[in-house]
Amino acid sequence: MKKSASEFPERKIFGTDGIRGVTNTYPMTPEVSLALGKALTKYLSGKTGGHVKILVGKDTRLSGYVFEQAIASGITSMGADVLLVGPLPTPAIAFITSNMRATAGVVISASHNPYTDNGIKIFDSTGFKLPDTTEAEIENMVLGEKQLSPPPLTGKAKRIEDAVGRYIVFLKNTFPDDLTLDGVKIVVDCANGAAYKVAPIIFEELGAEVITIGTEPNGTNINVDCGSLRPEILCEEVVRSGSDIGIALDGDADRVVFCDENGNEVDGDHVLAICSSEMLETGTLATDTVVATHMSNMALENYLNAKGLRLERTRVGDRYVVEAMRELGANLGGEKSGHLLFLDHSTTGDGLLASLQILGIMKRKGKRLSELAGIIDLFPQVLNSFEIKEKKPFEQIPGLVEVVRESEKILGDKGRINLRYSGTELLVRVMVEGEDETLINGIASRVSSVISENIGTGNL
Repeated sequence: MKKSASEFPERKIFGTDGIRGVTNTYPMTPEVSLALGKALTKYLSGKTGGHVKILVGKDTRLSGYVFEQAIASGITSMGADVLLVGPLPTPAIAFITSNMRATAGVVISASHNPYTDNGIKIFDSTGFKLPDTTEAEIENMVLGEKQLSPPPLTGKAKRIEDAVGRYIVFLKNTFPDDLTLDGVKIVVDCANGAAYKVAPIIFEELGAEVITIGTEPNGTNINVDCGSLRPEILCEEVVRSGSDIGIALDGDADRVVFCDENGNEVDGDHVLAICSSEMLETGTLATDTVVATHMSNMALENYLNAKGLRLERTRVGDRYVVEAMRELGANLGGEKSGHLLFLDHSTTGDGLLASLQILGIMKRKGKRLSELAGIIDLFPQVLNSFEIKEKKPFEQIPGLVEVVRESEKILGDKGRINLRYSGTELLVRVMVEGEDETLINGIASRVSSVISENIGTGNL
């Protein structure tokens, strides 16, 4: 049985992807955000020994204004400067942080969650997410274990007007110089989120005909009946409009789900197979290893092995994929959910960058997306997610080890089971994969029932 999130050091504020929660409910309160701004500045001042400037961006949630001001106030009160860029994709913040030589970058977003939630992610000066150890140090400061004495002079905040343009130029430079998107018809769903401005511009400037969904944010409609969590809406529009490809982003545009010309969903595992094949063929794959998480389909692993490549699996979370990639020298990795990492170009998951990679392969090979995605046939996979009362170590849940062990014997080498707790919510996820769909549904149901009976809320 794989390790659960609860088996790693417990923290009170930070989760597996920064801080996240319901707005105005601890830890997503203005007070914590103010303290975080102070603590982050104090930490960075101690590490750099010089003047600190921190870039702050957000998605389109109404509460973003509150947290933007709170964090900026905390930062400036400690003598550092703030660069405000407004609504931009998470990967844009990572890029611009490095591009503008900022000391760190802060993203205010809860990604694919509803507008009632919000979150905070932090990037270092090179655009990579902070490691767990650094987050733990900053958390200790937020919780008051270290006194934060303000300096005699405050910092200042200013808006960066050309941030969108910088990111657009960066993305276009990742697309092959000898190619255009002339003749390509794209449906792009921006989830009423952070990419609502930049996504259509990028594809149109490269020559594509673009149909848009989810480009009218009002502060409360982010991820509502649109985006990567509702790809069926995108797929319907692709078929209706006779488009070549559909691109569904999430609220902060760090993940993407595709739809082929026939209305079939193409997920992160398909993309990793397509890109690994292309990069192997062109000699641009840095190592024989592609990095993904425990949620990636066995079919991807089998495909890579047949190509003489290896799949390295990590904990769920794109930051852990990135950490493994850097350790192994790999330049391709990602998650089934659509976080895709191309370290030759970017430091974090970027839905738009991944889209340009796929579009480039389609154009170069002269193939439709359905042809490219057909190189792997995914095993049936069942994923049950439900609310729980506590994150008890799986080994301490009565009867669970026995049920999992018996089920793994039945599956043999033709299937697998993965259990994990959400790093940001009181949820458990039960994943069962195998060749026989009826069998894996039954196993998923039995395993879920045992967990629910012990720590569930009754909403299985």
